[in-house]
Amino acid sequence: MAESRSAPFDPATDAASIAPLFLRACRREPVERTPVWIMRQAGRYLPEYRALRASHDFLTSCRTPELACEITLQPVKRLDVDAAILFSDILVPLPGMGVEVAFNPGPQLARVVREERDVTALRVPDPHETTPFVLDAIRLIRRELAGRVPLIGFAGAPFTMAAYLVEGGGSKSFSALKRLLFGAPAVADHLLETCASTVARYLSAQVEAGAQAAMLFDTWAGQLAPADVRRFVLPAVRRIVTEVRTAAAAAGTPDVPVIYYAGEAAGWLEMAAETGADVIGVDWRMPLDMARRRLGPSVAVQGNLDPAVLLGDPGVIRRGITRVLDEARGHEGRGSAAGHIFNLGHGILPDTPPEHARLVVDTVRELTEGA
Repeated sequence: MAESRSAPFDPATDAASIAPLFLRACRREPVERTPVWIMRQAGRYLPEYRALRASHDFLTSCRTPELACEITLQPVKRLDVDAAILFSDILVPLPGMGVEVAFNPGPQLARVVREERDVTALRVPDPHETTPFVLDAIRLIRRELAGRVPLIGFAGAPFTMAAYLVEGGGSKSFSALKRLLFGAPAVADHLLETCASTVARYLSAQVEAGAQAAMLFDTWAGQLAPADVRRFVLPAVRRIVTEVRTAAAAAGTPDVPVIYYAGEAAGWLEMAAETGADVIGVDWRMPLDMARRRLGPSVAVQGNLDPAVLLGDPGVIRRGITRVLDEARGHEGRGSAAGHIFNLGHGILPDTPPEHARLVVDTVRELTEGA
């Protein structure tokens, strides 16, 4: 389907100028320029983050609201991005479910979930009881941001959370997970339902605490064939989108956008739009103009510069940014494209020079202002 186009933004007459730029782009409303933020923008590439982590381990940083707030604000101050994202991890809810997790440096789970009895032993936790530090951090960050930029809350999508629970950590083949999906689908369904209930409660609580957008990361959904994505991935994501919207409306913030990051989704991208999410995050493995055609005009897109481009020289980075922006607006003219949030196609790499991250923000602004 062809991308629909909005009228040019007029700050003198358009009431939408009151709303933050990032949120307007998520809703496909007119914008004066393309908003930009960076996945994993609070992280190891920043010297101030490394300095803080020298005296605080990762989980302590996630579980201490003051530390999570400080880390969340670091890239906002250094990079001047258009959105903040809560500093946390998608596996933070697992201890509340009954599975402890450590980071050495990658995630290592204390036990795996591979049989019905393992799934039955899991809990669907109340996030106010098991992760109150996340909700306190959101409230503190909102106070500290004082309206400067919106705050994104996030969670891991059920399939990606299940992948860690079954594998016990990261994996290259996901053979244990696929053995469960195809060898014991009823057990897999029970696990995915438990994960969906947990994530729905957790992400809804973040919105109720003040998160202004809600993002679901489905990094590992691309491990499946399209038919299996429809079977095992989409139903749980649709449920979460619906429940988060209901919670947002009950909290008096019905316009909270939901972002769904679909990792390695080239084979099933059209299905991502079926989740009901307002924004689809796209990785760098397909041109953004193709992604927009396949998704259709009813959703916004986020992405999709390859994070490795930021390891190149400034000329390489600028050319990569220009290409993504050209693709977002269909190779027509300058300015911003309706419903596009500039981002990387995945998290920023730890060895990225911070000045290259700032170059991304400045270049996007330079190339899109005045739409």
